[in-house]
Amino acid sequence: MSKILFPNQAEYLQDFRKKDDPLIFEMEDYAKQNNVPILSWDAADFMEQLIRIAEPKRVLEIGTAIAYTTIRIARNLRKKAEVHTIDKSQDNITLAREFISRSGVEDKITIFEGEAFEILPKLKKKYDIIFLDADKEDYKKLFDYSMILLKRGGVIFVDNLLWHGYTAAAKVPGNFKVSTQHIRNFNIEFMNRPNLHSIILPVGDGIGLGIKSKK
Repeated sequence: MSKILFPNQAEYLQDFRKKDDPLIFEMEDYAKQNNVPILSWDAADFMEQLIRIAEPKRVLEIGTAIAYTTIRIARNLRKKAEVHTIDKSQDNITLAREFISRSGVEDKITIFEGEAFEILPKLKKKYDIIFLDADKEDYKKLFDYSMILLKRGGVIFVDNLLWHGYTAAAKVPGNFKVSTQHIRNFNIEFMNRPNLHSIILPVGDGIGLGIKSKK
């Protein structure tokens, strides 16, 4: 977030955070200490608001990591609503299950273990909201699968579309050049999808928010 907001703005917003959720802060600290990529706290706050507004029955998350966003989504779902989440890393899944077991919303969460490309074609029911946060080189293909599974009028939420600020930068560090180009190409696709009303918001690391056409 520091590459998109000025540091003093980020600190100002941090002051408004509620401090009464120790599990969430523990997960954020774990992710920071162990270099686990998770959704930034402000984008996760935005996601929670979206869940409260849309009141989805079914949410799909592509990229569980340690279940940080999974838990935050599940805690804001209505009764009998559910979130399905996909991850291929056994290490991630082990940690995710540990955190989920302490979250109080274990009954709302189902983890699918394996490659998203293999799991997504097997899913039969549609989703009200889909959250995409996976390997950047896979975004385009996962986006195509997601659009098939997303209900008409449903919302797709995509992370990292400003990619540390590099998608809008004239100079990109060598180790970020390939991933930045993947995101730049994806952003063109995302913003020009005929059946999607889409925007990119400067929240967190850049959030793509799209609403699938009802027609």
